[in-house]
Amino acid sequence: MKAVVIGAGFSGLSAASFLSKKGWEVTVIEKHSMPGGRARQIREDGFVFDMGPSWYWMPDVFERYFEQFGENRAEYYHLKRLDPSYKVFWPDSESDIPADFQKLKALFENWEPGAGAKLDAFLRQAKYKYEVGMHDLVYKPGQSVLEYLNVDFLKGFARLDVLTSIKKHINKFFRDGHIRKLLEFPVLFLGALPENTPALYSLMNYADICGGTWYPDNGMYSIVNGMEKLALELGVQFNYGETVSSFGIERSSIQKVISVGTDGRENVYSADVVVAGADYHFVETQLLPKNLQSYDKKYWSTRIMAPSCLIYYVGLNKKLPGITHHSLFFDVNFQTHADDIYKRKIWPEEPMFYVSATSVTDSNAAPEGCENLFFLIPVAAGLVDDNDILRAEYFEKIITRFENRIGEEVRKNIIVKKTYGPTDFVNDYNAFRGNAYGLANTLRQTGILKPKCKSKKVRNLFYTGQLTVPGPGVPPSLISGEIAAQQVVEQFGS
Repeated sequence: MKAVVIGAGFSGLSAASFLSKKGWEVTVIEKHSMPGGRARQIREDGFVFDMGPSWYWMPDVFERYFEQFGENRAEYYHLKRLDPSYKVFWPDSESDIPADFQKLKALFENWEPGAGAKLDAFLRQAKYKYEVGMHDLVYKPGQSVLEYLNVDFLKGFARLDVLTSIKKHINKFFRDGHIRKLLEFPVLFLGALPENTPALYSLMNYADICGGTWYPDNGMYSIVNGMEKLALELGVQFNYGETVSSFGIERSSIQKVISVGTDGRENVYSADVVVAGADYHFVETQLLPKNLQSYDKKYWSTRIMAPSCLIYYVGLNKKLPGITHHSLFFDVNFQTHADDIYKRKIWPEEPMFYVSATSVTDSNAAPEGCENLFFLIPVAAGLVDDNDILRAEYFEKIITRFENRIGEEVRKNIIVKKTYGPTDFVNDYNAFRGNAYGLANTLRQTGILKPKCKSKKVRNLFYTGQLTVPGPGVPPSLISGEIAAQQVVEQFGS
């Protein structure tokens, strides 16, 4: 049996490996010259930039992934826990967020007397959500509500807080603004407004505080290399530099894809099954005739998207003393930027931003004596006026604040600079509305309410990635590939 997987991002690599493990003959078609998708890599003048994901959370998900194949993650890449986990710049101060839990409790206590004990109670609830959410719920294919109708789940449903917002949940425990913003930031950057995100996602706080923030040696691309290496060991065939442009459809009483065609080549790949790790909306609307699309134009127009982002890859010819690997600049109005993303859907006037300085941890990320910086501004999905002038204006806004807060001159020391924005997400990944992270994690877009991982109208077409279950992020992408492969095996066998 032959399976064609479209896209060599995390979910495509995962789906391909699980199918190959089950005995399928698997070919992965990837439009770029390397694997990784949004997690590709840029190399220039001795600087090595991870293009997309930069946070390594939920290490247990990665360990489990390799163990599924009888392998040890450490044989593919090594990890270092970061301490501090990250730094936060507030309007009038800054805070290192320690990896040590007792030190973190002391910091919370300093902000709000009694908050240390409250953090214990908050995390007890978050731990339950993490264990249920990340060890059970995320592995469900989201095909039917019946998947959730078991005694244990129903007994614990109230403890998952799916009907309460995470904002309300956090506010129930803490009054201090620093604590509230710190606990809200994971969902703000990766999903939706805290007031529209189920409190179930406090599991992200457990992942942050208890699971820790880690860094793979030689960057996040080490994960991609490790997953590709494993896939090759399993017998997966990779064809890079080919763009899927058409499906051959067998038109009978049961519609199915029988071949996949690519642009610029004469290659046509026969297929018993197709798993699309490319953008769900693109595959539906551009590769399938209208009568075979699972979702219509109205459906897609009503989807609430997680943010897009504006990214700057910057290489400096000097080191910056005192900076940390991860820094969050919350030195402007938190709510205003959030509303610009999700309510007004405009370019933020005064953006929050994030900085990753991998060269603080990894000497291979930059030439000796140099610094590797990654700046990210979350912006609304669907913005169309992305241009070089606007990107230059936003860089000036954030670099001025960056220089002022770290007390170092940066502009005159830039020797490498590249930008990446919403139009690049569209051009490189056919990303629906230029999104970077997929669908927002709202209650109405969770589980069975996400686009299905199995086509409703094409018998052998399956989907994986951030627009289907379980959702955005690197760990969910690994799981998404596993879910898609399981659905294939359940329907067609191994």
